[in-house]
Amino acid sequence: MIHEVTGDILLTKAQAIAHGIAPNDHFDQGLALALREKWPTMAKAYRHYASQCHPRPGEVWSWGGFGARVFNLLTQEGEHNHGAKPERAKVSNVNHCLKRLRHEIEVTGVTSVALPKLATGVGGLDWSVIKPLIQSHLGDLPIPIYLYTEYRPGTAAHEPGL
Repeated sequence: MIHEVTGDILLTKAQAIAHGIAPNDHFDQGLALALREKWPTMAKAYRHYASQCHPRPGEVWSWGGFGARVFNLLTQEGEHNHGAKPERAKVSNVNHCLKRLRHEIEVTGVTSVALPKLATGVGGLDWSVIKPLIQSHLGDLPIPIYLYTEYRPGTAAHEPGL
């Protein structure tokens, strides 16, 4: 069940946060930067993982620590070359990521997930295209999915069921 909420996703009570990144992400923009500031070990672990495994767009990298779980969805393009900058997201990558996210949710038993307006900030995609994909892939899950459609810094959202 999807609930559209307003607030600061970093204050979510959901068991997991899912957000979009690039294969070579430095976690230096948008929500990724805020997550890096909150959990610097996550960004460090991702950089190590990316240098060893060279993840591709459409994949999901899961991180858990400090009582949190973050699903990093590789929605954006980007080369692994040193100094390469992340590129824009692609709808096909978002589609693959959402399929993988659903699988991860089902396999891990996560009981609630918070997402931003995925791939529409730094990723540059149109929300009117992405929202139906989220509804299609995650809307029938038996857990609450909190879709943060409006950002209000420092404000906890009302998350029904939590």
